[in-house]
Amino acid sequence: MFSKYTLVRKYLQYRKNALNGKGHGIHSPFVYSFVREVLRDKRNYPCYQPLAALRRILKTDQRSVEVEDFGAGSRVISNRSRRIGDIARSSLKPKKYSRLLFRMVQQWQPGTILELGTCFGVTTAYLANGNKNAQVFTMEGAPAIAEVARHNFSELQLSNIELIEGNFDDQLSGLIDRLRSEKRHLDFVFIDGNHRKEPTLRYFQELLPLVRENSVIVFDDIHWSAGMEEAWEEIKSRPEVTLSIDLFFIGIVFFRNENKVKQDFIIEF
Repeated sequence: MFSKYTLVRKYLQYRKNALNGKGHGIHSPFVYSFVREVLRDKRNYPCYQPLAALRRILKTDQRSVEVEDFGAGSRVISNRSRRIGDIARSSLKPKKYSRLLFRMVQQWQPGTILELGTCFGVTTAYLANGNKNAQVFTMEGAPAIAEVARHNFSELQLSNIELIEGNFDDQLSGLIDRLRSEKRHLDFVFIDGNHRKEPTLRYFQELLPLVRENSVIVFDDIHWSAGMEEAWEEIKSRPEVTLSIDLFFIGIVFFRNENKVKQDFIIEF
């Protein structure tokens, strides 16, 4: 992973290169609409308040859980026995990005959503609230963390979430086979569970058969390390990807046939 100093330097370079976040200079109608209607949507939706309250509760939770980390690890926590509050403060996606994921789901209304990396289920809850009629599959490798997430889903009365417990390497292929047998596509995917190049590229490759024209895949922490930046560059270059958007802390790829020429955008957020 990059040091904090390197991340700050890269973020400042991103801000220098990014297109204006108000939509100026963006010549793609689809991307312009995304910026104006989704990225810059400042409305306060009903789910924001209870999910912000849940985030605050988790950050002050002093209970300890045993955690087996299958990914690239935490930047600040290395021991297996960890306080829930410590995990929440270091691992939960900032509300700015969780709310963006909610608005993306609300805008495009995907029917089948997959999240790799449940953590305590906060981001999962944003996804599930974006379309209450969607089926949200979420995967978590640590049983103790998965148990906390299940409790949170129950407290939030979210019934459109199925939590799959176990290592992604063991569980993802089974879910893909299941969705294929049910003749279902993946409409929206958020990959947030393993910040390493090889697994990220492998998950992308495994998911491609279930992708269709209107599918969206979001990658977390695309500038987290040199390996993740390499993975992001490879994913953008794939012929199936017709459009990409770099928001620094997340990257979004699209497969829209209307894009005859591949387009890559860096947009301020």
